[in-house]
Amino acid sequence: MSDTMLTIIPVIFYLAISFGVALWARKKSESTESSKGFIEDYFIGGRSMGGMVLAMTIIASYTSASSFVGGPGVAYKLGLSWVLLAMIQVPTTFLTLGILGKRFAIMARRTDSVTITDFLRARYKSDAVVILCSVALIVFFMAAMLAQFIGGARLFQTVTGYPYVVGLVLFGISVILYTAIGGFRAVVLTDAIQGIVMVVAVVVILLAVINAGGGMEKCIQSLKAIDPGLITPTGPKNAVPQPFTLSFWVLVGIGILGLPQTTQRCMGYKDSKAMHDAMIIGTLLIGFMILCAHLAGTLGRAILPELPAGDLAMPSLIVELLSPVWAGIFIAGPLAAIMSTVDSMLLLVSAAIIKDLYIHYRLKDDASKMTLVSLKKMSLIVTVVVGLMVFIAAIEPPDLLVWINLFAFGGLEAAFLCPIVIGLYWDRANSTGAIASIVIGVGTFIVLTIMKPAMGGIHAIVPTTAASLSAFVLGTFAGDSRSRTELKAE
Repeated sequence: MSDTMLTIIPVIFYLAISFGVALWARKKSESTESSKGFIEDYFIGGRSMGGMVLAMTIIASYTSASSFVGGPGVAYKLGLSWVLLAMIQVPTTFLTLGILGKRFAIMARRTDSVTITDFLRARYKSDAVVILCSVALIVFFMAAMLAQFIGGARLFQTVTGYPYVVGLVLFGISVILYTAIGGFRAVVLTDAIQGIVMVVAVVVILLAVINAGGGMEKCIQSLKAIDPGLITPTGPKNAVPQPFTLSFWVLVGIGILGLPQTTQRCMGYKDSKAMHDAMIIGTLLIGFMILCAHLAGTLGRAILPELPAGDLAMPSLIVELLSPVWAGIFIAGPLAAIMSTVDSMLLLVSAAIIKDLYIHYRLKDDASKMTLVSLKKMSLIVTVVVGLMVFIAAIEPPDLLVWINLFAFGGLEAAFLCPIVIGLYWDRANSTGAIASIVIGVGTFIVLTIMKPAMGGIHAIVPTTAASLSAFVLGTFAGDSRSRTELKAE
């Protein structure tokens, strides 16, 4: 049997497990007897996640092609400075659950909210807020999913040698089908499996890199010989200046509170113990995974110093340093990171179209007007169609994977951060403030991203967040205090 086949067999086996989980989740959802029950089960899993599953699904939905392909690829080019930058993501789970978790879950249950937009509708009583947030979610998630599809296909191409399109078909169709078939329950269960695969994979890859380089000390010496800037906190030629590092505390630190794919998880856990367990487990595991993945990318330059593109670092190291069978097993780690992000986004886009727009505006929030069979069919069709649209866009892939992902992150944070967090903690917040925040925030972010003005090394998300916050406060004081609903969490 050829080395390529030995590599592909574990990947196919892994995808088959994902399908099995999806079919089990679909069968379990068939026990629901009403349209409302199906919506809650399909889009939020019946609010039944335990601590370990909650931690794993937050980690898996947050980590992505950027974390396991793009991020280590930039670390390959910029050295230890990018490892330092990436570690800002460590508090992701702790911040999300600590700041949003309990309060958000109580309010979501009290208002029967199944999506982020459901909560915003209940909080602000505004169609404009709902439509703006739904459109922002769909647009930026489509961009983020595009980056994931490209990352998954390139990864498969590099490891197996098959054409990019073959990898795109295998990866894209697999993730679309298991998400469409199984819904939220399938997503979180596969996320838990994928989280375990990711942890094991990054450890094995890092150890293989250090061993091939002759130990940590020798690897660092080799990096210094290539470019002394690779082992400094600011990178070669000051590529990662301090203002940019501080900006990342907003983009991937505080800003993650505005990412719907992670905040949505705050609606789905079963009790306080599950939330507290997830805060500890998630913080430890995400820090460990990010450190190992990005350190492997950095040290990998000591092993393979002449790669033409940074995005090739992780897949090339896997192919070069591991046997074909083990390469097939551990290529599932980066694939798992990519798939677990795509499935979460795919489900949320489907929820925005079906629950937030169609059922609310067409059926006037009465899901019982649709039969259970027609609702299930619509959920399946919408998820597949959205996935296929991204799939088609990924056939001719753009470059700069990590930057596409960061653009999508920034856009989502510009739209959702202030309306979610301030809406939870400031009773006076109203729809005028929320609308102003979304419009000014997203507009500022897009203009700064396109125009690229000189900002002293600061990322566009910093002035964007300042503009969004200012617009929210000014809009709230200018608006009618009756254009909001007080939702007490106590």
